[in-house]
Amino acid sequence: MATVETPPAPALRPAAHRDANVLRWLAAYTASLVGDSVYFVALGWSAQRAAGPTEVGLVMAAGALPRAVLMLGGGVIADRLDPRRVILGSDALRCLLILAVAAVIALTAPALWLLVAVALVFGAVDALFVPAVGALPPRITGPDQLARVTGLRSLAMRLSQIAGAPIGGLAMGLGGPAVAFTVAGALFALSLPLLLSIRIAPLDHPSEPVERGTARTDLLDGLRYIRRHPLLGPLVLAGAVCELGLIGTLNVGMVLLNAERGWGPSGYGLIVACFGAGAAASAALLAVAGWLPRAGLTMVLTLLLGSVGAAVLGLVPALGAAALLAALVGLSAGVFGSLNGALLQTTADPGYLGRVTSVMMLTMVGLAPLSYPVVGAAIGTWGAAPVFLGCGTLSCLGALYALASRAVRRAELPRRRGASQPPYGRGQGRPSMPSMLVLKRRR
Repeated sequence: MATVETPPAPALRPAAHRDANVLRWLAAYTASLVGDSVYFVALGWSAQRAAGPTEVGLVMAAGALPRAVLMLGGGVIADRLDPRRVILGSDALRCLLILAVAAVIALTAPALWLLVAVALVFGAVDALFVPAVGALPPRITGPDQLARVTGLRSLAMRLSQIAGAPIGGLAMGLGGPAVAFTVAGALFALSLPLLLSIRIAPLDHPSEPVERGTARTDLLDGLRYIRRHPLLGPLVLAGAVCELGLIGTLNVGMVLLNAERGWGPSGYGLIVACFGAGAAASAALLAVAGWLPRAGLTMVLTLLLGSVGAAVLGLVPALGAAALLAALVGLSAGVFGSLNGALLQTTADPGYLGRVTSVMMLTMVGLAPLSYPVVGAAIGTWGAAPVFLGCGTLSCLGALYALASRAVRRAELPRRRGASQPPYGRGQGRPSMPSMLVLKRRR
């Protein structure tokens, strides 16, 4: 393990998109994300070769169960341990797992039991990886750069989704599942030396006592922290409601809407590409700008705009109009996601970030996917238009709930480098949050 070093003081540190330390982390994270995408392509095609459509769905869904069950525990581990070590261990385990699977498949045909087992183990490791990724940024940059880091992270996620599937498909075409799994394992391996080279800083203001309680106590403490926080509580709850309303329509509903309209595979690909392009553009905006005015109000209004757009999407009869609307929804979703992540990063005490991230991700990988069969069955019964309207309305309710929160409306991102401005806006008299740290200079 490399020696832990403290990055330069905020006054001396360059902006995040020019900081070599942050860029090494971003490269490692991007390699890992692309590896994820290639892995899912390899897993799905291997399942398709080994069994029928029902079994393919079983294999692809198997990884979601351990993520949902273990995600909160992963948040506790990320806060109790060095998050970089957790990320290193997670990526190393994924690398070894995927390369071992590649070796087995190279020698024999992929068996269904093997693919299910791989999906379960991979999902369990992901439950450690995801919260640790959320807890790491305050240790590699200053509080005034966390918004830019969040934008860079969102951009990496979008680009990996765009690049991962073609890379996985090319690997499958060249050598089948064994080569695809090997490529995924190599990408995980690539992230390890980059992670080892990252300099991290200790937290100046530990949020927890030296004598820790049990893991259960830490988990309950984290949940109470979120519930009582004037900004984090509304952000988490509003995000959960909006995910529940949108994710089913944007994933399952979009496929069924495309079939209902008769736009064909190319039409579906155009709509998904426009949505991804809009989301990537908004992530790039925050990554470059690093700060947006009235962040809380901007976040809520773009969420409301995106929710209305998603509701109307089921009513659009023409493919071109649907593609343009999908780009608008993607742009709005990207702004909301980036600002929501940035506000969480700059507001939450760093000692709680792993648990805050785990609760947020639980809504995405645990609760929101429960809407998939409901959305599918509802569209089969009533058609796409009323279901899109209903789900969009649910998401609008989440946005309106956030809009009703004074703390959300007045939330601001720290602007001055090294400043300790509270993210509640002006004139409220609140003290600076413990997460607004000024990192120690390296002695």
